[in-house]
Amino acid sequence: MPRKDRSDITVGSIEKKHGLPKGTIRNPDGRKARKDKQLKTIKKQTKK
Repeated sequence: MPRKDRSDITVGSIEKKHGLPKGTIRNPDGRKARKDKQLKTIKKQTKK
């Protein structure tokens, strides 16, 4: 069973780890997320 990603991982690391193309992970408004943004920040923004 695969493990969950840590919340302090950055967008760039997630894309690299999972083999996703750049720009796959996006902000809630549809723009590309910066590669140094953390996963916990994106989760916090989507709850609002």
